[in-house]
Amino acid sequence: MSASGVEIWRGGVTPWQCDEMGHMNMGFYLAIATEGMAGLAAALGMPHAFSTGAGSTLLVREHHVRFLKEARPGDGLTMTGGVLSIGETDAVLLQVLTHASGQPAAAITARISHVTPHQLKPFPWSKATLRLAQDMMLEAPDFSKPRGVSAAPVAATKASVAAAEAFGLPITAAGALGPQDCDIFGRMFPEQVLARIYASVGHVFRRSHAAALEAQPHLQGRLGGAAVEYRALYHAWPQAGDRLQLRSGHKALTPKSRSVVHWLLDPTSGRPWASAEIVSLFLDLQERRALVMPEEVFAVMSSERIEGLDL
Repeated sequence: MSASGVEIWRGGVTPWQCDEMGHMNMGFYLAIATEGMAGLAAALGMPHAFSTGAGSTLLVREHHVRFLKEARPGDGLTMTGGVLSIGETDAVLLQVLTHASGQPAAAITARISHVTPHQLKPFPWSKATLRLAQDMMLEAPDFSKPRGVSAAPVAATKASVAAAEAFGLPITAAGALGPQDCDIFGRMFPEQVLARIYASVGHVFRRSHAAALEAQPHLQGRLGGAAVEYRALYHAWPQAGDRLQLRSGHKALTPKSRSVVHWLLDPTSGRPWASAEIVSLFLDLQERRALVMPEEVFAVMSSERIEGLDL
């Protein structure tokens, strides 16, 4: 086993996985992690963990992602995985996506539980899995550790429809899950949270970008962003046909970056499906470099910050 773990996935980037900025959309990093999780489960002695006849499976409770180097069409990628810690019924796993050059593209840390496939009841790992896990133990590299988001446990989420109304969070995406959005057990793929967040970008940033362009018309067609870090908590698991509503707001802003909190909610019950935070840099799309917002633009944008908004 290498210092970064065992290989659990290998593939490449296709044009249809890329966004308007020409690099792989962030949702596909987690889609690869979902596939890689099956390989990681197999390395832990659970080769059927994500098949219909599974006696147990791995349920992701939380994701932390550092986006490290963009991936473009034609790039070759591999993913390795290992164990950072393991308890009686849970574990913290590390998945590292790497370019063919050896440079890490992303580091994905997942807090998972060992559960029954349908009731999602946690139960102890087998002795065989515990033995295999000891051979797969890793030290978290610095590039995988939280930098712009908190790593503190969240005892209780703030997210709900009622709280969103109280904070004044607008609806930034809405719809329903289809069968293609769900795993073999009928539950939403984790990457669907990122997919819905990406679909919300035009609504989340419309006002702030409009202010920036009004004050700095030379930025027309050039103002963009690049996600550098992501944290998501999964509170419940919608199934095909369940409705989704995304509410979003700015938690923090600097002239160089912003942190946006997104709540994926059940508009029928008012309860949360997931809550997430994304840190992104302002980007000059023409020159492909980081952008520092002019003072007068930042003054307008910073008014969008919502005090007390969190996961």
